[in-house]
Amino acid sequence: MAYKIEVKNLVKIFGSRPGMALDRLKKGWTKQDILNKTGQTVGVNNVSFSVKEGEIFVIIGLSGSGKSTLIRCLNLLNKPTSGQIIVDGEDIVKYDKKQLREFRQKKMAMVFQQFGLFTHRTVLGNVEYGLEIRGIDKEKRYQIAMEAIEEVGLKGWEEKMPSELSGGMQQRVGLARALANDPDILLMDEPFSALDPLIRRDMQLELLDLQDRLKKTIIFITHDINEAFKLGDRVAVMRDGEIVQIGTPEEILENPSNEYIEDFVRDIDRTKIVQAKDIMKKPNAIVSLKDGVNVAIKEMQSNDISSVFVIGKDRKLKGIVTIDDCIKAAKEKRSSLEDILRDDYYTTKGDVYIQDLIEKATKAKYPIVVTDDNEKMIGIIVRTSILSGLLQKGA
Repeated sequence: MAYKIEVKNLVKIFGSRPGMALDRLKKGWTKQDILNKTGQTVGVNNVSFSVKEGEIFVIIGLSGSGKSTLIRCLNLLNKPTSGQIIVDGEDIVKYDKKQLREFRQKKMAMVFQQFGLFTHRTVLGNVEYGLEIRGIDKEKRYQIAMEAIEEVGLKGWEEKMPSELSGGMQQRVGLARALANDPDILLMDEPFSALDPLIRRDMQLELLDLQDRLKKTIIFITHDINEAFKLGDRVAVMRDGEIVQIGTPEEILENPSNEYIEDFVRDIDRTKIVQAKDIMKKPNAIVSLKDGVNVAIKEMQSNDISSVFVIGKDRKLKGIVTIDDCIKAAKEKRSSLEDILRDDYYTTKGDVYIQDLIEKATKAKYPIVVTDDNEKMIGIIVRTSILSGLLQKGA
């Protein structure tokens, strides 16, 4: 997979003499020493990372870690003191005003925490704004804006004013405005932090659904580690202007790079991070629908189990049979499994989080079946796996 963005040795220093501070930074001065002795503030300190095309790359850190400063460097709202920001092979730090304006209009868009909507414009007027600035004719921009509004689930609200919308709906407008320009890259600076928890969770799920459809390259800023690990394909943890560790949520949980990361992830809610695919296992035994009752009985006896799942062509799940039902059928000289199939079991997808499986696990008589998008059986989860899976993650 190609890298869409490559950030190399990026430094951002605030103050009237950034060059002097940069020289001292290169000589090994600390951020605090530079602030105390020069009055210059090091916002981003020698940061390097790459983002793959179509990836959600989350940058997380506490207040003052430099994450918001960093994301504003990526569209040059903050002009870097030194370093490179390479997008599609071009160093945008070298862009002139015309190139930068075109880059912001067509390739990269930003969604802010505080929505940034025009209060005097309707939802449609807000979403159309970027297209209007670009000189897109009225009919075409209306069509594009309406498609973006529908994409974020606001169809029917296009003539409403921002004051008539909830916080979550206002943030959808901000997202639609960004999407209307069809950018390759979305920068999202703590976009959900101002929302209440329930709306925030809905917006997280909406973003994941949107990403499944649109496959944008997204750089997402947050201070919430549960949000970071839920959304991010990879996560970068920042501290004092530096990146401390980059990895998948699983990699960071399993192999924290130092004590700071260990402390950072200690209180994470694993039920919101661990997914069904992380704790599922291959079933001990399965039988095919074309197999007879006696084959199913033998399979259960060999594996010391009292039920077995039945698959059809292409491993698609057809149901489950129990030892009692099979023995009864055998006594009655009935050989077909189809006549005794049960469907009183639960299924789930691999990307479902454990918190959403706990209730099913407490009610389930049989293992929970994990299927793919084509309803093929890819694994099972026994009740104890949910607890043991969490314990293995350190919960």
